[in-house]
Amino acid sequence: MFPAVTFARLPARAPHPRTADAAAAQAEIGILPEWDLSDLYPGMGSELFLQDLARAEAECRAFAESWRGRLDELARGGSAALAEVVVAYEAIEDRLGRLMSYAGLIYSGDTTDAHRAKFYGDTQERLTSASSDLLFFTLELNRVEDAVIDAALADGPLARYRPWIEDLRRDKPYQLEDRIEQLFHEKSVTGRGAWNRLFDETMAGLRFKIRGEDLAIEPALNKLQDSDGALRREAAEALGVVFRANLRTFALITNTLSKDKEISDRWRGFEDVADSRHLANRVEREVVDALVAAVTEAYPRLSHRYYALKARWFGRDALDFWDRNAPLPKVDQRTIPWGEARDTVLDAYAGFAPKMADIARRFFDERWIDAPVRPGKAPGAFAHPTVPSAHPYVLLNYQGKPRDVMTLAHELGHGVHQVMAAPNGALMAPTPLTLAETASVFGEMLTFRRLLAHTTDTRQRRAMLAAKVEDMINTVVRQIAFYAFERKLHLERRKGELTPDEICATWMSVQSESLGPSIRLGPGYETYWTYIPHFIHSPFYVYAYAFGDCLVNSLYGVYERAQEGFAERYFALLSAGGTKPYAELLAPFGLDAKDPGFWQIGLSMIEGMIAELEGMEG
Repeated sequence: MFPAVTFARLPARAPHPRTADAAAAQAEIGILPEWDLSDLYPGMGSELFLQDLARAEAECRAFAESWRGRLDELARGGSAALAEVVVAYEAIEDRLGRLMSYAGLIYSGDTTDAHRAKFYGDTQERLTSASSDLLFFTLELNRVEDAVIDAALADGPLARYRPWIEDLRRDKPYQLEDRIEQLFHEKSVTGRGAWNRLFDETMAGLRFKIRGEDLAIEPALNKLQDSDGALRREAAEALGVVFRANLRTFALITNTLSKDKEISDRWRGFEDVADSRHLANRVEREVVDALVAAVTEAYPRLSHRYYALKARWFGRDALDFWDRNAPLPKVDQRTIPWGEARDTVLDAYAGFAPKMADIARRFFDERWIDAPVRPGKAPGAFAHPTVPSAHPYVLLNYQGKPRDVMTLAHELGHGVHQVMAAPNGALMAPTPLTLAETASVFGEMLTFRRLLAHTTDTRQRRAMLAAKVEDMINTVVRQIAFYAFERKLHLERRKGELTPDEICATWMSVQSESLGPSIRLGPGYETYWTYIPHFIHSPFYVYAYAFGDCLVNSLYGVYERAQEGFAERYFALLSAGGTKPYAELLAPFGLDAKDPGFWQIGLSMIEGMIAELEGMEG
């Protein structure tokens, strides 16, 4: 599906064997798009990529030679002199980001391919080495006296970068001496980066034998949503067997990365295990603590209550863990073709604002989406912003399930957000995680509400509401339980290395508390922590999903009450990128996350849906 080029092509791979049922399901789904990465570079061996890589290395060296040790002098010289250097730094960051984004996207297409893995690893090494020449810039900038920086920011061209510089200075108390920062930076390739890559390649290489097929992680997990209960059980047991066989590897990765984080946090002076994440998210610890407390207190009213209801629908006292996300009984399950999924999401977006649908449509028309399930492909889904001089790309593993349609809506929400924030430039386009999930969850909600409004059949309506409640429980309750698991794990790791069984026991304790008595967590489930990539790639990221879901529930409530002018305010929020703190961006909607009652607004929406489902019993 990639355009023909004269440069080195990726090695051909043998076709993946598929059963007749799998082939029939694929025929129902239709032809799925594969992304065109030539907007970044023509190919891995292309002259343009090699030239840009060499140019980036040269630019980093030249930048350091020109400006190291001079920033205080430049700042005292006024706005224009320092602004010129910031502009040059931003341009280099954009080039570095383009190169690394391309290598990362190539690698995610097949993490088991040795050629791609080498390309990714070599690129990462060279860019890490090159960017070490840039480390001085932010460190030295933060050492300039506040009064001098404030004077330079008062007017002139540097004022444009005020949000970035003020944001940068929040890191000042935790930055180390330049040589130590350089050591941390350069060793990340053989440290955290290497362990992340080991996790990715190990997980992508696992195969789970289900009904005679050797399946990768994504199609194996997908079986847990099948309408065949026996198949769900077989899939759950197969997952547990393979996770258990690889438990020591995943425990070693987890122990090592947790210790690595503890060392970094200790050197930087962070008090709590999650404080570095809170700083990166630009959110106060007490706000996150309030969210966690509100959700934990609501477990009985949300997950416990819903799963008890679902168990009654299945005629049981409790559900086995492989039935937690099972489709409802006596509801027809069908494969949703890709074209229908596309139209569903675009229609929902257009119903909110044509501008939103126009941006999302470009992802389909210009081949910014990679949707097929392939052996070795990165599991899950993501929207990668790349750099402002290019455009985002979306990765999916589309299999025609209703949740896949919601995932498409979710990732396109990210994509729209990233496109709208791009004009802020490489330094200010990135959005803190406090708001990074806003557009994605809002896109899901728009899609769900549109589908629900056009569904009159009571049984189908109940199935849709139940699926949405399950998604919200997975986003809010499950992610807060993940956060609790991480906290316990990282705190215990400070006392010494954890055995695989100790990690499993911690996992079971938080899962039992969050899911409640109506879900039986049988043998095998104790290993399911192993496949969650967020624990490896971005510790404590998970609460951002709950933050975003509760925030969007509140935001959507504002939209339902007063639609006039809402789209304009919403697009202003997305277009701000990282130029404003979350509190300032929420103020036009009358929302304040620091208000003790704020989180109850979002949780009440989930409760209301569960109550509606209870009213449909019988």
